[in-house]
Amino acid sequence: MNRRTLLVTAGWLGAAVLAVLVGLTGVRLIGAGLTTPESRPRSAAEVAGELRSLPSPSVSRTPSPTASQAVRSPRSRTFPTRGGTVVARCAADGPEIVTMSPAPGFAMHERERAEGEFRSSSDNHDRVKFRIACSAGTPSLQLRGD
Repeated sequence: MNRRTLLVTAGWLGAAVLAVLVGLTGVRLIGAGLTTPESRPRSAAEVAGELRSLPSPSVSRTPSPTASQAVRSPRSRTFPTRGGTVVARCAADGPEIVTMSPAPGFAMHERERAEGEFRSSSDNHDRVKFRIACSAGTPSLQLRGD
């Protein structure tokens, strides 16, 4: 063997030994924190004792909605169409669109309070127009032909 090969081999061996020593030192330092008594599992009796020593939480009651409040809360419905999905509800002041999610190949073209339109991304003449109506607090979707 020539001198250069010996130097390269010695360098590799030295680097390997140094890497192993650094790794072992790191594991020893981290491992000491993992096995200390503070991190050992606690018994059921220890947990129960610690829970008893905590102050009891104060109980606060949230008033439940009255019947008149429950009737006034808007009920929403989901309507799938060829152009996408519409979520609508009947609010106190009339029907309203909550969200419109276009189907693949369609885009949302118009959205007003109770009317909307999906249009095809490839053909502007392929449209899905609709209107939301309310009957007894329940929304319904009516497709428009214009």
